Amino acid sequence: MQIRFVLIFWLFILSTVAYLDRTNISIASVQLAREFGIDKIHLGWVFSAFLIGYAGFQVPAGWLAVRFGPRKALALALTWWAVFTAAVTLVSPNWGNVLVQLIAVRFVLGLGETMMYPGANQLIAFWIPVQERGKANGWIFAGVGAGAALTPPIITAIMLAHGWRLSFWICAAIGLFAGLVWYLLARDRPEQHPGVSPRELAHIKAGIPPSSYGMRKDSPWGAIFSSRNVWVLTLAYFSFGYIAFIFLNWFFIYLADVRGLNLSKSALYAMMPFMAMTACCLIGGWINDWLSRHKSLYIGRCVLASGALLLAGVFLVLGSRASDTLLATITLAGGAGALYLAQSSYWAVSADIAGAHAGVVSGLMNMGCQIAGAITASATPWIAQQFGWDMAFYVAAGFAVLGAAAWLFVDPGECIATDAAHALADPVVL
Repeated sequence: MQIRFVLIFWLFILSTVAYLDRTNISIASVQLAREFGIDKIHLGWVFSAFLIGYAGFQVPAGWLAVRFGPRKALALALTWWAVFTAAVTLVSPNWGNVLVQLIAVRFVLGLGETMMYPGANQLIAFWIPVQERGKANGWIFAGVGAGAALTPPIITAIMLAHGWRLSFWICAAIGLFAGLVWYLLARDRPEQHPGVSPRELAHIKAGIPPSSYGMRKDSPWGAIFSSRNVWVLTLAYFSFGYIAFIFLNWFFIYLADVRGLNLSKSALYAMMPFMAMTACCLIGGWINDWLSRHKSLYIGRCVLASGALLLAGVFLVLGSRASDTLLATITLAGGAGALYLAQSSYWAVSADIAGAHAGVVSGLMNMGCQIAGAITASATPWIAQQFGWDMAFYVAAGFAVLGAAAWLFVDPGECIATDAAHALADPVVL
């Protein structure tokens, strides 16, 4: 058995749980908002609170993943977000302003979930050869689509039978179980794992740049923050996040309010974009690795991502204009799928250029994505209210074009760890 594939599969499970825990409130909000009298603008504040916490702690989370290793960091994170997922059920008018309570709990939940993808990328940097990183990231981020696709039917079924609170307790229990299994399965480096064979260890080390195996945990902050690659990649992921979070936060509500679907039918239709995300994450990861091997890293990582974002923009415009609800949903789902063809490129490149500091660089990149998500959470209902939902999707399409352009200026062969070799002689340590 190839242990690296077992770990990647379990990271897929953790990613699925993460998106179950972060999107459950979007589905539960139908009952929750009615119970507490919260309108959509203020509901957007609750969605944004998670993303502000999530975005603000990305770089520290990446540093913690480097400092303490992905095994401990992710296990702790899963425990954290299980506790605060359950804490949503304790919100009550008896404790004061309900809106403030929801914002506070979701903000703290966001702090805990920051570890998921920087931690996963830190493991990628040590465990996965360069030529396999597209597929590995494809599997990890397929969990985004899987978790988001499972959320509507699961949460809706539980809500209809037992109310929205039980759904949060079940999500919390799933998170605790997944975290325990991760801690038992994982090790930070392949040479530390008793199940890794000499043959697998040799294969892993042959496919990973020597800079990734440095034992020093001091981060070259100056080189990271002065890297053009890092900032362009962050801009590209900002654009990605603006689009993705329309689907993650608002698509279920869009189907119910704008397209007039009932709760059960909205849950069914809302699965389509996330099924497309799951499939296209896997397909995009495979294409990424194939093009990187047979053409170049630039074509496999950057050109693929640029083309995928442009395609997503086209689908968003066409889907928003479709009059038939089923056709609109399928077309918009195509946009979500096209977007996620690019997902593995972001994380593969951040590991390629950062080496042993992948957690920090990917955390900074992901901060851009989550800031965009926080903006989307509040801006989308405002744009829809002022100018209509078509305009909300047109703005998202504009960000797709911006992200596509940014990708053309990324150089996946420029390694920060190598360029910072001299800087590490006198490192800045937190």
